[in-house]
Amino acid sequence: MDTLFTKIINREIPAKIIYEDDQVLAFHDIAPQAPVHFLVVPKKPVRTLNDLTEDDKALAGHILFTAQRLALELGCEEGFRVVMNCNDLGGQTVYHIHMHVLGQRQMHWPPG
Repeated sequence: MDTLFTKIINREIPAKIIYEDDQVLAFHDIAPQAPVHFLVVPKKPVRTLNDLTEDDKALAGHILFTAQRLALELGCEEGFRVVMNCNDLGGQTVYHIHMHVLGQRQMHWPPG
């Protein structure tokens, strides 16, 4: 699977990376929708949330924990939103799962 995110992970496309370990890469969104807006992307290519398996439970938890820790480090103690889109109707545009983290502004419901 060769996506925009695999190219960022492989350093073929530049990104403002804020965190990396053996499982995930986190970087600032290219078109931020909030003062803090970054993505957490697993290095393992998984197309959609529907493609996660039982074997991916630890990875899914690691993505969520990384998002929480980085949001707090970047000043979102008063709150933040996490978003994972799935397939076309869910708004997914890059078919490599990723979590958006948005903070430092008031979020509204329902989202677009």
